[in-house]
Amino acid sequence: MISNPLMFAATSDFSGVTRGKAFPLKEMEKRFRQGVGWTPTNVQITCFDTIAESPFGSFGDLILVPDADTAVTLDLEDGGPVERFVLGDIQHLDGDPWSCCTRSILKTALKRLEDISGLRLVAAFEHEFQSRNPSQGPGEAFGLASFGKHRAFGETVMAALEVAGVKPDTFLKEYGSDQFEVTNGPDLGVTAADTAVKVRAVTKLVGERMGEPVTFVPIRDPAGVGNGVHVHMSFVDENGAPATYDPDAPWGMAEKTGSFIAGILKYMDSIVALTAPSAISYTRLTPHRWSAAFNNLGYHDREAAVRICPVTSASAESAAKQYNFEYRAADAAASPYLVLAALAHAGAQGIEEGLAAPQVTEEDLSELPEAQLTERGLVRLPQSLSEALDRLEQNPRVAEWIGAEALDVYLKHKRGELSHTADLSEAERCARYEAVY
Repeated sequence: MISNPLMFAATSDFSGVTRGKAFPLKEMEKRFRQGVGWTPTNVQITCFDTIAESPFGSFGDLILVPDADTAVTLDLEDGGPVERFVLGDIQHLDGDPWSCCTRSILKTALKRLEDISGLRLVAAFEHEFQSRNPSQGPGEAFGLASFGKHRAFGETVMAALEVAGVKPDTFLKEYGSDQFEVTNGPDLGVTAADTAVKVRAVTKLVGERMGEPVTFVPIRDPAGVGNGVHVHMSFVDENGAPATYDPDAPWGMAEKTGSFIAGILKYMDSIVALTAPSAISYTRLTPHRWSAAFNNLGYHDREAAVRICPVTSASAESAAKQYNFEYRAADAAASPYLVLAALAHAGAQGIEEGLAAPQVTEEDLSELPEAQLTERGLVRLPQSLSEALDRLEQNPRVAEWIGAEALDVYLKHKRGELSHTADLSEAERCARYEAVY
């Protein structure tokens, strides 16, 4: 059969969907220089393939310029086609970054953090997902037998991720029905978000090819468990040395680390619209679902919005390398670039404001009276996407970070998405999102 191999140039857009255009592989060097044509209104294609209100209309031209360092060539050796894709930046025709390019928004946030603090962000995204094949019954959670049933799938995913340039870490059968988790090693800066896009794409490709299609939907069943995306964060200095930990500080938080985390917590009720941006995300973000419901910092608490991850060494040097924080109020409806940009900006703002390190909570916040929560600076996170978008819109500081045009477009995008599911039941919404993610 005649074949002209294609490379898919991709962006993770405001819907968290990976979209793009393919071009002949033989033109790769040319496309790395010149990109492929892109249309501004494409940013308003919602996850349901409707077009939200667009300020651009039918006007304008952009280019999607692939980053050669992100290219993936994946041969699953199953007789099927070789998968090829590459991630990139959306630019104006003169090469300037476009305001609504999620990857460029992240680059701006990371530069701001480094300029303010001298710190470089290291991150890794943990992904939970579910098989769309029917469950085979109880006794599956974390089970050896259930892992064995899916061993071939897990081993193929891990091998494929390694080929894609990802550092695979763990693969496990999670607690939920047909639920799994895949984790990878940390990466520096924008590469961490590139890796998250690759993990989702590769896992879904492998699942489809092996007859085990998967979904990263934030929550599949309103009565069941959700699928979170947990973002682990730490810092290195300009020389690459660990810069997150201070053994003499409370809870090990170096001064800038404490301010960074305090910034995330202070602005969390406004940025959660960027990190958990679907109509069903807030069904998961409720007390006692092991997600996040308040803007708190916890230690041995997997319901904290941000968790101090424990270290396994008494050595200060080893502890400094391990020490990191886990942000738990994110899911796969969000573009990894926007998630990390929101966290980097909020943290940089905390450093700029000189915020004191937050106190660590060690109780069930849902049982505390509102007056006590207020006294401690703790707030309930938004309980719907509509509420989250309102808080985002009302926070002028966040508008400065993201940019007025991008924020306006994002709000229109998400409100257009909400209108598509407004008349559905919660179960119907979950099913609609499952088909997308």
